[in-house]
Amino acid sequence: MEAHDIIIRPIITEKTMDGNTQKKYTFEVDKAATKIDVKRAVEAAFGVKVSKVNTLHVRGRLRRQGRYEGYTKAWKKAVVTLTQDSKTIEFFESMV
Repeated sequence: MEAHDIIIRPIITEKTMDGNTQKKYTFEVDKAATKIDVKRAVEAAFGVKVSKVNTLHVRGRLRRQGRYEGYTKAWKKAVVTLTQDSKTIEFFESMV
């Protein structure tokens, strides 16, 4: 797998943007990706040094539209912490 196959999209919310000051960045990643895969993908895609990766599975939520109901898709989230001497990810800097 290549880096862009593992990292699907960045998660941009108020809570995740607060973590940017501590060099923590949040991404939606492939469900089969391991922490090591995520670390290598972020280092390759953004040219930074990763110190820690936390992953969690987000369950699909029940949603209704009138009498019809279904579930949203389940996905995997990764919170990536960079080392102190690493540069920041420029993509997130433009969001602030």
